Amino acid sequence: MPQPSAQVTAAEISRIAGVTRATVSNWRRRHEDFPEPSGGTESSPLYDLEAVRAWLASRGHPSAASPSEELRTVLRLHAQEGGVPESLPLLVLASAGRSAQELSDITRLPDAALAARALQDATSAADAVPTAETARFEAGDAAVLRALYACVREEGGQAALGVLAERELEDSAASGAYRTPAPLADLLARLIPGAPARVLDPACGSGTLLATAARRGARELYGQDTLPVQARRSAVSLRLTAPEAAVTVRAADSLRADAFPGLLADAVLCNPPYGVRDWGHDELAYDPRWAYGVPARAESELAWVQHALAHLVPGGYAVLLLPPATAGRASGRRVRAELVRSGALRAVIALPVGAAVPLHVALQVWVLQRPEPGGPERKSVLFVDTAADAATGTATAAGRGGTALTARTRGESRSASVDWEGITARALDAWRAFRKSPDTFEGEPGVAHAVGVVDLLDDVVDLTPARLVRASRAEVDPAELSAEVDAARRNLAEAARSLARAAGHEGWSAAGASAREWRTATASDLARGGALTLLRTQPDSVRPRTKAAGGGFDGGGRPETRAVLTSSDIATGSGPTGDRTGLSDDTAPVIAVGDVLVRAVASADGPMARVAGDEDAGALLGPHIHLFRPDPARLDAWFLAGFLGAEENIAGASTGSTVLTVSPGRLRVPLLPLEEQRRYGEAFRHVHELRAEARRATLLAEETARLLAGGLTGGQLLPSRDAAEAGGRGGDAPH
Repeated sequence: MPQPSAQVTAAEISRIAGVTRATVSNWRRRHEDFPEPSGGTESSPLYDLEAVRAWLASRGHPSAASPSEELRTVLRLHAQEGGVPESLPLLVLASAGRSAQELSDITRLPDAALAARALQDATSAADAVPTAETARFEAGDAAVLRALYACVREEGGQAALGVLAERELEDSAASGAYRTPAPLADLLARLIPGAPARVLDPACGSGTLLATAARRGARELYGQDTLPVQARRSAVSLRLTAPEAAVTVRAADSLRADAFPGLLADAVLCNPPYGVRDWGHDELAYDPRWAYGVPARAESELAWVQHALAHLVPGGYAVLLLPPATAGRASGRRVRAELVRSGALRAVIALPVGAAVPLHVALQVWVLQRPEPGGPERKSVLFVDTAADAATGTATAAGRGGTALTARTRGESRSASVDWEGITARALDAWRAFRKSPDTFEGEPGVAHAVGVVDLLDDVVDLTPARLVRASRAEVDPAELSAEVDAARRNLAEAARSLARAAGHEGWSAAGASAREWRTATASDLARGGALTLLRTQPDSVRPRTKAAGGGFDGGGRPETRAVLTSSDIATGSGPTGDRTGLSDDTAPVIAVGDVLVRAVASADGPMARVAGDEDAGALLGPHIHLFRPDPARLDAWFLAGFLGAEENIAGASTGSTVLTVSPGRLRVPLLPLEEQRRYGEAFRHVHELRAEARRATLLAEETARLLAGGLTGGQLLPSRDAAEAGGRGGDAPH
């Protein structure tokens, strides 16, 4: 019997057609020939895919989904029809090295020939991927194969690999598999002194840490992960990112089945799983790796610490990302004491909440060094608390019309909004100064402090940075703190006046009895008509075969000093704060004044769009940002930014469940005369200024309150007698 066609939801129809879900609902109501539901429920109907495609084709609606979205949909539909081939990661690796023309030619092959070509490509890459199944492709897999080749051609191998990993992780019901944020991975790698050539990650996940090490010069990369899907993804991703490095990835539990028992690496980078009680405590009780004591059943993290130390050459460094409980849990006291006593633990750095998953926990970075026989005695351990600093920093009037914020103040509840520039600078400055002269290191009160080994070896051996760094705040000079408080109060008063002026502006009026309506066009339509150009930064796996003509490139070399605008810069209103880590050579567009920048991941944290100003000009466009370059003779930049960043517009153009990804071509813009656009643009400019002034005043208020409270509790500031008497009179005295 013939196989039934795959079924799609209304949301998938909207992505296929490149319209909003509301448009699909209108089609259902207004067009009698729209396909009837073929399954599902009354509230969540399903439609026959082929019938929908035929209906769309009859009305001139070609597919407008991005290649990665098309691949995601085809994979789901193919799974309904009988399963997805497991050898697709091999195909990604093999196809990533082909030219765009070669990939286009492959997609035009007949189904049987396409399957044969895919089998040939996947087989050629089989030795590079751990636990790879024998490649098997049939003519019935042609839709998936074409979508994958197209995704690699248009968006790069990493994008296609990410879509495959999403599917495989869902199918395996895996939990706890999270990527290490790129700026955090960069920090962990930079904490390793020098340029290690041989690097190991025993819980490599998708390979982010090893890829970062490769970009910093590592040439031998070793990874291991419990999940075969993660091991496969890591192997392919690393070969795409670092084609010149020697990559070895294995799929097994590193603690129970170490795939590299004799390996001594120059460095170990690791973000291990947390809170795992069934990590092999009983069967590994006499394991030679436990040189610092047998970890308790509840201390899997300390097992990972010792596993990392056991794989280092003498003098080699390990950097691990760990939960805060590891620093103070009673069951780990003896192992922590031996790590401190032996000099293996060199530093503990506290990160702010939201730095990485789990987002509600303030994670810590442990820096360890395998002791060298006859090496120097370690008399102290460095503790850095970037968490308090990131959450309570200062604001400064600079850059964007006097309303930009320094990097120090941008701590948020999510990784994308964390002040990575400030955190990285604080951590690295303190670590380098401590390494240079640990015995004379003075630190920074309330931020960085070196604590003697003898002082740490008490009954609890609590290594929590916040507790140990807080004690150093008493070293602050009272006169310096008083001057800092006065300056903060003056800045706050000025910010309050600026906010009042912004709030007092009246540049709008009621529309009347009903809201105004207008015709709209999608950004894709405007781009086809030449009213704007849509640019993006290609993934780091994509290497351009030819120079782009125009398109925002500067046509010359990219100096390493060129700043990068990040998604969090848009959310927080700062100038460009990123660096070139993870960006391909010559693939990132150069931002120009008047460009409209829209974040690619929808969230409620800060504005979604802004207009590039003078401080942005010349910066490179970071990942996860869409750049709209309007023709000033046809589109006003502020008008465009205001409507592109509107909540309802972003919602209608977003796909996904947990993470909402914005499809830029589906964003809609009203069709208005240029003069009227400019009036809207001026209003949107005032809205932007109001938001920026409010943010600046809020941060300055928090900073002023922090300084005052810290000074009073630390003994540097004393309460005024006049203020106390005024309070006693009922608070009616003038302030």
